[in-house]
Amino acid sequence: MSAITAQDAGAAPKLVHHALIYGSDESFLAATTGFCLDGLTAGDKVLAVTTPVNTGLLRDSLGRDSGAVEFVTAEDWYDAPGRTLAAYNRYVDEHKVRHRRIRIIGEPVWHGRTPAEEAEWTRYESVINAAFADSPAWIVCPYDTRVLPERVVADARRTHPNLLAGSAAQISHVYADPAAFTHAADRLPLPPPPAGADAEIRFDADLGRMRQQVSARATALGLSAELTGRLLLAVNEVAANAVQHGGGSGRIRIWADHAAVGCDVVDPGRMDTPFPGYLPPDPRAEHGHGLWVVRQLCDLLEIRTGQDGTQVRLHLGRI
Repeated sequence: MSAITAQDAGAAPKLVHHALIYGSDESFLAATTGFCLDGLTAGDKVLAVTTPVNTGLLRDSLGRDSGAVEFVTAEDWYDAPGRTLAAYNRYVDEHKVRHRRIRIIGEPVWHGRTPAEEAEWTRYESVINAAFADSPAWIVCPYDTRVLPERVVADARRTHPNLLAGSAAQISHVYADPAAFTHAADRLPLPPPPAGADAEIRFDADLGRMRQQVSARATALGLSAELTGRLLLAVNEVAANAVQHGGGSGRIRIWADHAAVGCDVVDPGRMDTPFPGYLPPDPRAEHGHGLWVVRQLCDLLEIRTGQDGTQVRLHLGRI
């Protein structure tokens, strides 16, 4: 029995979250092949979200058993932190009815990310520990030291309670509690909006007037009807949250270039909700869905909150 298998023997089906630090194809396969085969033997559902190259390696290593593993290309799966978290949540909910455990190889995409995107995907890796704490998910997140910056690999040790090198498992001694990790990131200020950002749109409880002004600004920026609709819905949810739970009023700035739309919603209140918009809301609850919806609408969502108020920055790609 391998070290990674032994850890699961007799365990209650709750979250297990590993970072697989690997520097060769052999090291990748030493961990993932046994992980998949042991899962299939146990009757677990097995999902592999990784690169095309690693998919090919793993399929060859598994042989005829590869047909029992579901493969998804990482570029297609890891499109936005909020949407990816929701996709994993749906996947686990769907399959936990028929399987004792859901095993996932999930290799995040780091190439080509901006510093803001990299920071939010790192936060996402930490939030998984809270979002799936009581779920029967066993997640192995591969990190290829041949191509990744050392800062990304170092953060993997902080966002994953367990580490893998080949099939050898160990506890991460630098693992950070998710709440502490995300709050530490909140202390880093966001860069100012680009030069030429439009004059502020002020809002209070009259959100209808605010929506009219945002719509007019979107039209002036040449946004499509689909993108304008997404922007309006996202801004309205954030502003409504500020009116109800924050300072009661706020201000908005919107800007755009050829690739994306940015929007700041700022209010004088402090946001004390842990993991805002990351944890799936109770579908039976009448409230608490707003920021979760915003994370589905946006390609990136950044939140900074403190004594001076709360700043929510929305990023939406052009369509």
